[in-house]
Amino acid sequence: MASNTVAPVPSDGVDSARTPDSSADAPLDTTPGPPEGDAPQSDAPEDDTAPDPTDQVPRPADVTRRLALLWDPPAPPTRGRKARLTLDEVVTAGIAVAQEVGLDALSMRRVAARLDMGAMSLYTYVPGRTELVDLMIDRAFAELDLPTADSPWRDGLSRYAREVWHLYQRHPWILQTNMWRLPLAPHVLDAQEAGLRTLVDTGLSAERVVEILGLVDAFVRGLARAAVAESVENDASGMSSDEYWTSMSSFWADWFDVERYPVMTRIWEAGGFHAPSDPFDASLDRLLDGVEMTIDRTNERP
Repeated sequence: MASNTVAPVPSDGVDSARTPDSSADAPLDTTPGPPEGDAPQSDAPEDDTAPDPTDQVPRPADVTRRLALLWDPPAPPTRGRKARLTLDEVVTAGIAVAQEVGLDALSMRRVAARLDMGAMSLYTYVPGRTELVDLMIDRAFAELDLPTADSPWRDGLSRYAREVWHLYQRHPWILQTNMWRLPLAPHVLDAQEAGLRTLVDTGLSAERVVEILGLVDAFVRGLARAAVAESVENDASGMSSDEYWTSMSSFWADWFDVERYPVMTRIWEAGGFHAPSDPFDASLDRLLDGVEMTIDRTNERP
């Protein structure tokens, strides 16, 4: 999300946020005033047939097929032999395999085996692994209980962040994808819409809204990846985090040099390294404090 935010193509084909006369800090609802002086008049008729810039973008068949499967999946056939499975059941099986072995080990053959069918038969439901993963991600994002439009910005953004955090705990395989290229899928965009909506009426510029949501997304992803790695390490070693650090305690007596690390020692003695009971909530609160300061500063400007 915002670092992987989908940027809509402006209707005039120009990124107005990058033009010389614009400001990244201009409020989102600011509209330009009338030009000074008399604008030159032209007798030429207005051109109402300006080309859509998106028409110049190639539309490869595989991309069209990939998007159609997300937005307009084929209806079950009404004639002939009834299909043994539904597309929904195939996606469910794909998620189950990813949960068990991770996304890197996900293959059409593994999914087909789980469904007790041949791999070639599976291709009659979904064209390939890429499309299947798109559908799996969209299904997972459909689980989010997103903030409503009437939520105060801080409550809404906090809820958004926590919902995404818990999503990654339930589906850690999502973190194995390229998060900057999430599929253009309905529920993925629903989440992005909800996140942007929490900030859009705070007085921040459009650029700042996208930037801050990207910061929140990066924070959630980073902490989620660390939590997943810790869980994997616990399972592999049979040793919890507390047990691991207890086993390393001799380091502080035998190797740690207080003169080499005076700041670390000072902070330790002041209790600065005492971990909060819920590091995600504590860190999120500090992040939102920073967002609140940014919003306050923006709205204080003349």
